[in-house]
Amino acid sequence: MEAKRVDVTEEKAQAAELAAQVRHQMRVIKQGAAELIGEEELEAKITRSILTGVPMRIKFGMDPSAPDIHLGHAAALRKLKQMQDLGHEIDIVIGDFTAKIGDPTGKSKGRKAMTESEVLVNAQTYQDQIFHILDREKTQVRFNGEWLELLNLNEVLRLASTVTVARMLERDDFQNRFRGGIPIGLHEFFYPLMQAYDSVELKADLELGGTDQTFNILMGRQLQKDRGQEPQAALFIPLLEGIDGVEKMSKSLGNYIGICEDARTMFTRVMQVPDSLIVKYFELATDIQPEELDKVKEALADGCNPRDCKLALAEMITSLYHSAEETAEAGKFFREAFTNKAVPEQAEILEVVLESGTLLDCIRPLVNAGITGSGAQFRRLVAQGGIQKNGVRVESVEEKVQTDDVLKVGKRRFVRIKMC
Repeated sequence: MEAKRVDVTEEKAQAAELAAQVRHQMRVIKQGAAELIGEEELEAKITRSILTGVPMRIKFGMDPSAPDIHLGHAAALRKLKQMQDLGHEIDIVIGDFTAKIGDPTGKSKGRKAMTESEVLVNAQTYQDQIFHILDREKTQVRFNGEWLELLNLNEVLRLASTVTVARMLERDDFQNRFRGGIPIGLHEFFYPLMQAYDSVELKADLELGGTDQTFNILMGRQLQKDRGQEPQAALFIPLLEGIDGVEKMSKSLGNYIGICEDARTMFTRVMQVPDSLIVKYFELATDIQPEELDKVKEALADGCNPRDCKLALAEMITSLYHSAEETAEAGKFFREAFTNKAVPEQAEILEVVLESGTLLDCIRPLVNAGITGSGAQFRRLVAQGGIQKNGVRVESVEEKVQTDDVLKVGKRRFVRIKMC
């Protein structure tokens, strides 16, 4: 009787431990997500993975059309890294074949198809950048041309028979173009079908994507069911606003933080994030654990200075892409420049070639180096108090500079003059 009681107690403890692990994984996966479809199915997949030791296969598709990655793009990659840390494997699918169709998602007209050389160049750039975030050993990079180019016409027709034209026209972009009389190429209907077939080929347990990929990812669930597979869960990551706090992060808008920027620039730009987005940046741009994020939320709710939380955010984000030494130096630079109002020791070096004499007015080196766009812009900055020399406001456009003078241009740029 005593032995049975011990066995029952152990079983309950093991069940409780399993349930706790599943809850933790679900919490990590859902943190910051816009939506999770197939939540109960995902819990069952995680439970099976823990019990069998077989990792889930997580699919993430990349259309190689814009190869430079910033924190907005990296939000999905950070979520993939978190799932790698939980023990799961990542399949990055580079859409070399589908890029030749052109993803119509969110477009008022069809996207121009890419050439094979463009795809290969961008795909290589993607791979160089994604491994700043993902663990190369736990990541499989696949090109969907591996299997899509092998489909014969019978298989393509069978694939096309799984969805109706009416279903395709449910997509907002197709619907708006149809109503507006804007042509829709028949080949464009194949893009979501091809992306869905990628899930069948990989037998994906979960697909991750942006909210603009909802239709395509759900098509993958449908196609897996039609082929007798377990349907993948679908996790959608919201768009990340840029440092202006308004528009989606974008290089064209200048509100982005690039993952390959130097540590000082990255740290300083994170500090420009609006207070209202601190939590969202922790969720989408870092690998913070849910329990630690709870502490950040509690601190903000209790009225702590948001600047303190933002300093922690800037340090956490910068440390993901730079060494501890570079991150510490970037923090020191920021505090010296913007907190203590001192001239930072490590300012950008601007070398100036002297033609004669030992002094130059400020305007020439700054304009020649492109730091101010023109003499007129320099004069406006001086009039507005936007130029300082060694911590003192420059009052005249004829102010002279010499070796080791430090100029502050605008709010956040420092230049140390070096004469050659």
